[in-house]
Amino acid sequence: MLTAASIAKYKPHPTKRREISDSKAQGLYLVIQPKPSGRKSWAVRLRRVVNGKIKTAKITLGRVDDPEVEPTDDPVQGAALTLLQARALANEIDRKRARGIDVVAETKAEKKRNRTAAADRAANSFGAIVREFFVDYRTKRDTRPRRWREDAGALGLRYPPDSDPAKVTPEVIKGGLAEKWADKPIAEIDKYAVDIEVDEARKHGSTGRARKMYSALSVLFNWLPLKYGVDINPMIGTKSKPRTPDRRKRTLDKAEIKLFWQACDKIGGVFGPLYKTLLLTGCRLREPAGMTRVELGDGDWEVPPSRTKNNLLFLVPLPQQALEIINSVPAPPVTKNDEASGHNFGLVFTTNGRSPVSGFSKMKEALDAEMAKIAGQPIKPWRVHDLRRTFSTFLNESPDDGGLGIAPHIVEACLNHISGEAKKGVAGTYNAAKYLSEKRVALQRWASHLRDMVGDKPTNVVDLPSKPRGR
Repeated sequence: MLTAASIAKYKPHPTKRREISDSKAQGLYLVIQPKPSGRKSWAVRLRRVVNGKIKTAKITLGRVDDPEVEPTDDPVQGAALTLLQARALANEIDRKRARGIDVVAETKAEKKRNRTAAADRAANSFGAIVREFFVDYRTKRDTRPRRWREDAGALGLRYPPDSDPAKVTPEVIKGGLAEKWADKPIAEIDKYAVDIEVDEARKHGSTGRARKMYSALSVLFNWLPLKYGVDINPMIGTKSKPRTPDRRKRTLDKAEIKLFWQACDKIGGVFGPLYKTLLLTGCRLREPAGMTRVELGDGDWEVPPSRTKNNLLFLVPLPQQALEIINSVPAPPVTKNDEASGHNFGLVFTTNGRSPVSGFSKMKEALDAEMAKIAGQPIKPWRVHDLRRTFSTFLNESPDDGGLGIAPHIVEACLNHISGEAKKGVAGTYNAAKYLSEKRVALQRWASHLRDMVGDKPTNVVDLPSKPRGR
């Protein structure tokens, strides 16, 4: 007869499975797997008639449990079981057989139902549905949203650059929603769960991070009824909706630009040239961050639609100063695996040669610290996108006020905007001009103006004459 003490004393065999019968319950066995696992479980062995022949069968009850206090709840097949619970299940099986019930067929049917239920739960879990969402995610124009990777990140998934979510498996971000809610049925996510996660993002991240998470969840749950017929949208009635930020007006003045330029020289590496390129071109961060040598051509940088906000090809005639800065970026390391596979990613701003540079938050902090160190005092807070606003302001401002007086529609073209007077509405329908020559002049004039401000103008550069402001 088995006892709790004897069960603890039984040790696994080095190579063979051990089975010890219990005299208190018909067909009950203690099963001990061989080393290294040595796992102990309960099973019932019985004989049954199949097609007129006697065959043996085995029903696994569950693993061995040895709590300090015997549980009072009913035993469940498949759960951890004490000796008394295993005997109770074995005796119940014996009683069913006495009534003519095929317990083996019943057990198989139950396992199949459990597998089907588990598969349904997995298919309708947040972890599965959020992946399907990004495969299916489209705008009204049936194009993939420009910031879909940012939305994926806000929901806890990281996709490789320039990847198709239908063809790759994303990385699950540690601590993100895709990990926290991986197995959570989508129908069980309510407004309270949303409020908790958005508030958590605000407290331990930033308002911007919370806003992105809230926005991405809103799009996901608006898509769900179309795909799964989910009736309840947990975003309705949430209290955690982040406030829309005020429209920013921050620009860097001439003194701050000089500090910025000097700090870029100090941090060097990949980030110093990248930040300088942002100010020289007025581009959005993700546009030069993913720059490749192939895109540069003969000096006219072709930014692919996948990295532009309006999903249109963007031509940037780089001034000589920008080309010099880009060419100064240290080449990434090339591994033997890269050489063997023939990979040549051609990325400009990269630290590993395989993916665009990242870690912008830390480097922005380092840049701010360097600016404050050079200035000898704290600096006014600013964001990377303020460089783009600074670029636009100086180009638009009249020469009398320290700017360049570039025609507004040319400035809009330099910013890759299609919403200005020359491009919006009916005018945009008939105006397909790229203004490449005008952009080239504007960007070179800005580069020369910038050299004057930061004080590193070389002797072999001749400023282009100012042109009257266009209409």
